[in-house]
Amino acid sequence: MEADAAVASDPPSSQDLAAIQDEDVLNKMLDKAVDFEERKMLRAALRELLKTKRDKREKDRGSRQEDLKGLNQRGQPKPKTPVSPIQMSFNGPPKTASSSDTSVRSPTAAAPNTKNVKQMLLDWCRAKTEPYEGVTIKNFSSSWSDGIAFCALVHRFFPDAFEYSTLNPNNRRDNFELAFTTAEKLANCPPLLDVEDLLRMAEPDWKCVYTYIQEFYRCLVEKGLVKTKKRT
Repeated sequence: MEADAAVASDPPSSQDLAAIQDEDVLNKMLDKAVDFEERKMLRAALRELLKTKRDKREKDRGSRQEDLKGLNQRGQPKPKTPVSPIQMSFNGPPKTASSSDTSVRSPTAAAPNTKNVKQMLLDWCRAKTEPYEGVTIKNFSSSWSDGIAFCALVHRFFPDAFEYSTLNPNNRRDNFELAFTTAEKLANCPPLLDVEDLLRMAEPDWKCVYTYIQEFYRCLVEKGLVKTKKRT
């Protein structure tokens, strides 16, 4: 009992938390923590760890792009662009171009297709978050500015991860961090959006939000939580 009391009264320091490189460990500690300052330190450690991982992914991605660029410059064939699960779900399998298919060569014909995918993804977000109080999704910008829409969308697929009813739209930072951390932990969705950037803007860049939702959708497909049309 005395040992337990000593541990409870002596929370880990910021240096101790910085040495932890496993986000699952930090998340479990956060779940158990009740002291406000300790939870604040744990959230800061999680943010720093996720930032470090994100920086590493971006660095690795940059290295791969340089390697591909070098291969293309030496006359190697360019890699085929993969078909996203969203395109498969909304548009079905890709069509094979033929000599008589003029729409393939027409730039104006491709634009509506991209627009349709964007609208269908927006409709999907609206349908999934419709039961949630305080969420009205009209676009990929202002509708996501307080973080509640992100939380609602994540909670729809992982309802045991947190208590949605306790969220406050005024706590933008906590909402963003909760949604992105939960999505990365349970859906393996990388935190493509930076919380600090979102806090600096009254309304987030719709392209950034759209990209993140696409990635979240893809991760859900990989986990079998969203069904897509099969190729025929």
